[in-house]
Amino acid sequence: MKIRLAFGLSAALLFAGMAHAQQSAQDQPAGDLVPPTSASDFTASQLDAVLAGSWRSATDKARDVYRHPKQTLQFFGLQPDQTVVEITPGGGWYSEILAPLLRDNGHYVAAVPAGNGAEQKRNAAALQAKFAGDAAEYGKASIITFNPKTPVFGPAGSADMVLTFRNVHNWAEAGTGEAMFKAFYAVLKPGGTLGVADHRAAQGASFESVKDTGYLPTDYVIKLATDAGFKLDAQSEINANPKDTKDYPKGVWTLPPTLTLGEQDRAKYLAIGESDRMTLRFVKPAKAPASSSSSPAH
Repeated sequence: MKIRLAFGLSAALLFAGMAHAQQSAQDQPAGDLVPPTSASDFTASQLDAVLAGSWRSATDKARDVYRHPKQTLQFFGLQPDQTVVEITPGGGWYSEILAPLLRDNGHYVAAVPAGNGAEQKRNAAALQAKFAGDAAEYGKASIITFNPKTPVFGPAGSADMVLTFRNVHNWAEAGTGEAMFKAFYAVLKPGGTLGVADHRAAQGASFESVKDTGYLPTDYVIKLATDAGFKLDAQSEINANPKDTKDYPKGVWTLPPTLTLGEQDRAKYLAIGESDRMTLRFVKPAKAPASSSSSPAH
């Protein structure tokens, strides 16, 4: 299925979108879904077409109910003419959405960590096979590799948006979070957007108490970003899951899709669904701050 992205917005649509333009984060309570651009309604029609795409498997589509890709990408302000870098896309769940959407007028870049681990090799091979197997949808997408300790995601100021889904907890545990967020800042254009979704720890939990569980305190992630120079623009409850009690034998991996315990209490964990997640939108200021030398507190 090929998707032709038309950019001829009618005046009526443009003015209707402008009437619903984003209010500042300071004017909105945390958790409100605030479309950040006047063209968000236009993008919605393109997202609907991509999400229904025949190249997406039934298994992947079944996860939409937990991951809310349409609402999440609208919240981040994604537009089909942008250059978007997705950090550590795994096997490509979001690649199946982003690459076709950006194919005709934008550019999708999948940033894959360099390494010899089994999971890294498996994910990289799956992504390469996905792109090679369907040139109609993925032919213009790019794959780059990076060193997590000294990451570079492209020329400075070359990306409109950087996105990462359920990865920050891995970098935090490995001690590479600070370097990663600084590299996000470097590759983004002034005014560019960083979108982050990750497993959210219980209110008041410290980093040390949850660092091995896959969950992270929201304020820890915010500090990583703001220490790198970003401004927190808005938070959303799009990916919240109040059923998630966050107290499982194998941490977040007890829940689907991993289900680390196998058949043990499988029905219970399937009923909970995927994890409760923070969804955060940051902006690189048009003018860089004088300094950002502090480190995130653990």
